[in-house]
Amino acid sequence: MTTINVRDARESIAKLLDLVQTGEEVIILRRGKPVARLIGPERTGISFPDRSQLRKNIPPMPQSAADLVRSLRDEERY
Repeated sequence: MTTINVRDARESIAKLLDLVQTGEEVIILRRGKPVARLIGPERTGISFPDRSQLRKNIPPMPQSAADLVRSLRDEERY
């Protein structure tokens, strides 16, 4: 964990971001008291729920989507 005062942080933000990118935690101090903490973003993978059971329960369409759109379009014209 690195600590730095506000004035020095303003002058060396790029170096601080490099430290954070490597996994370091940076504490920014104002008048000797911590006011901010720089940490890297959480790197968690997004897990999607298993939808295979839902797909099995959906009944098949009686006609294709293209045929359905054609029939709806033709009904609107006349």
